[in-house]
Amino acid sequence: MGVVNVTPDSFSDGGAWFDQEKAIRHGFDLVAEGADIVDVGGESTRPGAQRVSREEELRRVVPVIEALAAGGVPVSVDTMRAEVAAAAVAAGARLVNDVSGGLADPDMPRAVAAARVPYVVMHWRGHSHDMQSRAVYADVVREVREELLRRVESILRCGVDPSMIVLDPGLGFSKSPEAGHNWSLLAELDALTSTGHPVLVGASRKRFLGRLLAGPDGAPRPFTDSDDATVAVTALSAAAGAWCVRVHRVRPNADAVRVAAAVLAAADRREGAAR
Repeated sequence: MGVVNVTPDSFSDGGAWFDQEKAIRHGFDLVAEGADIVDVGGESTRPGAQRVSREEELRRVVPVIEALAAGGVPVSVDTMRAEVAAAAVAAGARLVNDVSGGLADPDMPRAVAAARVPYVVMHWRGHSHDMQSRAVYADVVREVREELLRRVESILRCGVDPSMIVLDPGLGFSKSPEAGHNWSLLAELDALTSTGHPVLVGASRKRFLGRLLAGPDGAPRPFTDSDDATVAVTALSAAAGAWCVRVHRVRPNADAVRVAAAVLAAADRREGAAR
């Protein structure tokens, strides 16, 4: 899944694709590099970000989705609003990626059910302006799993097809880099893959990678300089059974997925030969 942020303030790319024509070209470029899905978002969810209006979010994303979908690109919409999700699907989006897992807008699950498209349910505890204050866990892996499954139960009651639900552990969202929450979730990704739902991992350019790669002075590595670390996470996630990874640079991450798939296939062959 390649990322197109149609925003002026995203943490990862500094508004590089805020211009709609540039965003559309970038979406096609991501597909050329190997993206299976292009994720279009019009609202930054960086720590401390304030929300934009529904009208502004629609203005940003709908023309980009229409153009990409018309060109045959499988598009997902990254939104927390039911109205934006519905408009995006009408414009050609094939998947709804909701970082709030339906908590930000109680109408979202019914909108997704009506649209009959896959729905990414991310672990979320609050909006960007205060989410890090909620990064308190006794056991992050157990609590994230339990909270996600409770969300799934609620969403199913709204009529969403269980086969359409994708889980996302929400790396960086209400997760403390100092406490190692993100690493614990990656180390035990099977806690989610074992649920039977596909799992999406979004580690690309996240702050916990920059902190890991901090220089001798303790300054975190700049976001765009953590792409190699993202590739490493992608390979590990693919090997652990993730369905999809959400990334800013597609080609090296697509290569990492191929490497992981080759290793897993070799392991399967050896296991089969030993039977």
